Amino acid sequence: MRIIAGKYRGRTLAAFRGEAIRPTPDRVKESVFQILSPRIPGARVLDLFCGSGALGIECLSRGAAEAVFNDSSKESLAVLRKNLVRVAEPYRIGCGDFRACLTGAEGKFDLIFSDPPYREDYLEEILRLAKDKLQEGGLVVHESEREELPPEGWEICDCRNYGRTSVYFIGKVKA
Repeated sequence: MRIIAGKYRGRTLAAFRGEAIRPTPDRVKESVFQILSPRIPGARVLDLFCGSGALGIECLSRGAAEAVFNDSSKESLAVLRKNLVRVAEPYRIGCGDFRACLTGAEGKFDLIFSDPPYREDYLEEILRLAKDKLQEGGLVVHESEREELPPEGWEICDCRNYGRTSVYFIGKVKA
């Protein structure tokens, strides 16, 4: 894994070992960030199931104002800390369940990255909790191996498929 663009472009990131881990491949990350690039400078970003922190760190490299990282795995947070040593940008780290993170997070976010374990069906709950944490015009970027339909009040603004993986760009329906 590497940082694709921005001031830290080309720096390698520490990665996980094991079959249960599935980091977002660089080609998928590159495509997602081409779509998001106009939204990133100055943005406040939440990497909800951060793992190694690759998505939030990519945002910091591209000029995000702040990234908040959250994961419930101590192993993930250890890898994240190794990776954050490589960047000198504002960030916060939370160690807990995504529900506690979304409920307790201060302020609002422009982008919320949601890449939960694929076997879990958390989208509806994430969106319910994110409703008051997302800036007007902000997006939840959700990665999944299943077809996802957001609940009422939310809309899929874009969806990209990469083999078995789909990335949904979800926003609040404008009133």
